[in-house]
Amino acid sequence: MRHWFGLMVCLFFGTAQADTVAVAVAANFTAPMQEIAPLFAKATGHEAQLSFGATGKFYAQIKNGAPFDVLLSADASTPTKLAAENMAVASSQITYAKGQLVLWSAQAGYVDNAGEVLKSGTWQHIAVANPKLAPYGAAAQEVLQQLQLADSAAQRTVLGENIGQTYQFVASGNAELGFVAASQVMKNGQLQSGSAWVVPATLYAPIRQDGIVLQRASANPAAQALLDYLQGPEARTIMQAYGYAF
Repeated sequence: MRHWFGLMVCLFFGTAQADTVAVAVAANFTAPMQEIAPLFAKATGHEAQLSFGATGKFYAQIKNGAPFDVLLSADASTPTKLAAENMAVASSQITYAKGQLVLWSAQAGYVDNAGEVLKSGTWQHIAVANPKLAPYGAAAQEVLQQLQLADSAAQRTVLGENIGQTYQFVASGNAELGFVAASQVMKNGQLQSGSAWVVPATLYAPIRQDGIVLQRASANPAAQALLDYLQGPEARTIMQAYGYAF
């Protein structure tokens, strides 16, 4: 009886210490985070409830009281802004990954490995995430400007609300090509389908992706535990497989 009582006490306190963390996840980080969440639960006992979308929209939702505990942003400026506005815990901010931009087409052989297709003029539509909401969209706009193609592409650009919708525009054929995150089309350094040009990092500002604990979760141990876990080897191995750097 003493043994069973002790076991029940351990189980009770183990359960009591497990917490849930509501995570707003930038759309580009969907695939790796879906793999990381169950491993985080197994390692810590905490459960991560995931919502995916555009960083800009998450910012607006958080400002309006959305019940998120952690923001995994597609940029560094949004978490910094939330901290400055006392909506997030400044000391918790980390860079969990650095993203990579890719020009992608669902058609094999359509995009060459130097991105010359952009200058060919044979395409009718190019998909780009809304640069006002999505940092990958802002990076794509910067690339077009650097290549002096922004004006010619403007009338043929299809704007996605986030990088997930942008990918769908290209995957469905509604746009012949588009700028997406490497994590959406590559794994372990291999293109999963279609054709792609990995855009040189010299053509756009680094896509530093930061995470931060939001003020409402300052006393939630699962929130900080998630950010700690993202900096560990298990999570980083998954991120590297999807083309992220640190």
